[in-house]
Amino acid sequence: MAAPVYPAWVGRWVSGQWRQKKRPPAIRPTRPLVLANKVANRREQAGEASCITEMSVMMACWKRNDFNDTVCAEEIRTFYDCVAKAEKERKNQNEDALSPRGSFSSSKVNKLLKRFPQLTRYV
Repeated sequence: MAAPVYPAWVGRWVSGQWRQKKRPPAIRPTRPLVLANKVANRREQAGEASCITEMSVMMACWKRNDFNDTVCAEEIRTFYDCVAKAEKERKNQNEDALSPRGSFSSSKVNKLLKRFPQLTRYV
């Protein structure tokens, strides 16, 4: 039985000669491959509201008692204590800490990029 006859290109393909003629394409970036010195400002997502239950209890008391502050003094004091505690926690929160989503805000990134600018030329 005779061996099958293949076209010439099959022999070149099997021997690897086709690889020598084809080079990988030259990739030329359209922009320099460095970070910019600033990022776009994005609006911060609003955080979780605090003291909602205390405020609703206080307003319900006002509504029941015809907006009389003396009757609802305990609820008002509880609400103001909660607000003071939440404000204290917000002030104590570290400015350089990550956001709850695990990323820096754009203002923090810009501050860091300003401290460490990107080199565009070699000295």
